Amino acid sequence: MIQVRNIEKSFGTLKVLKGIDLEVKKSEVVSIMGASGAGKSTLLQILGTLSTPDSGELLIDGTDVLKLGEKSLAEFRNRRLGFVFQFHHLLPEFTALENVMIPAFIAGRSRKDAEKEAVALLEDMGLGGRLDHKPSELSGGEQQRVAIARALINRPAVLFADEPSGNLDTRTKEEIHNLFFRLREKYGQTVVIVTHDPDLAKMCDRSLFMVDGQFV
Repeated sequence: MIQVRNIEKSFGTLKVLKGIDLEVKKSEVVSIMGASGAGKSTLLQILGTLSTPDSGELLIDGTDVLKLGEKSLAEFRNRRLGFVFQFHHLLPEFTALENVMIPAFIAGRSRKDAEKEAVALLEDMGLGGRLDHKPSELSGGEQQRVAIARALINRPAVLFADEPSGNLDTRTKEEIHNLFFRLREKYGQTVVIVTHDPDLAKMCDRSLFMVDGQFV
């Protein structure tokens, strides 16, 4: 599903990624761990096409994404990739249902199709009774589940998560962790997670560790 060859990235004179190689299989759940500043989030942004490496190759689901033009890349990102961050980035003026539907609208799907899919996903997340609630009316865990549903609305090939449970309490954290594996079982989802949480890393199929811009 993901093939990375010799990815390098520098910011000024600081070399953040030093020749990263990585393969992730379809439906695999992989965690990336390491101290702050090791390069984890930079790598995740490159894998998610939100940032461009200085050199190297990146293929996602057979597509050489580094060779795509700006418009084609934006379409690929919208349709094939999903993102979940530590802070949910929900739009406060919209309901849970509307927040989940937004990427489907961007992809050109009809309102009827988007709404049907969004309702099904939110019900699957245990939020069937919260469809019309705005983010301020939801708990932290509920907001993150809405964000995960939003990431899945276009049935992406890969779900990228950056510290997805970083600001949640212990019980809610466990619920979110279990949710990623339930999604994999139901949708065959490939998931790449950057985390500091050893419990989440232990649950993954593989856990990779970064030190100074390289896997060790």
